[in-house]
Amino acid sequence: MRVFILGTGRCGTLSFARACAHLTRFSAGHESRSNRINEDRLAYSDRHIEADPRLAWFLGPLGRRFPDAFYVHLRRDREATAASFLRRWPAAGSSIHRGGIVGAFAHAIVMHGPYREADRLDACRFYVDTVTTNIEEFLRDRPHMTIDIETAAEAFPEFAWRIGAEGDLTEAIAEFGVHHNS
Repeated sequence: MRVFILGTGRCGTLSFARACAHLTRFSAGHESRSNRINEDRLAYSDRHIEADPRLAWFLGPLGRRFPDAFYVHLRRDREATAASFLRRWPAAGSSIHRGGIVGAFAHAIVMHGPYREADRLDACRFYVDTVTTNIEEFLRDRPHMTIDIETAAEAFPEFAWRIGAEGDLTEAIAEFGVHHNS
């Protein structure tokens, strides 16, 4: 069994992965294979929990390779997520890659630019909406849970139970009170 935590980014995947590290019977990682390509990109071991927002761009291969996986759609308030991406928007004249995935999306996927200051938040919202919809459609007929990061501490015990994990739930839940990637 493999478990994949999907989200937009800026939604708490690192906190979720840190919580999962307190579970037994599974290994846990955050973006642990994000620098790999081809078949190696998705070479996750059995009994592994992976939290990686970039997996939203590999949903077809992920579903094909792991037909029996369990998924979590980790969400965060749309406006808070978009605002967080906006704070990472690259400065004028900077490489788009300095802005991370939202900069790449806005300039290379949408192919719009240069963005006026007033348009940047809308571009961030468009990114969040696009990735969220992609994940929702992918998960429609697959075993999954949807968890909002704002209430993840309450939902985590059910998640652990659904995947058959054990461990220190008190320590796991405490991870949601730590800002890991602010």
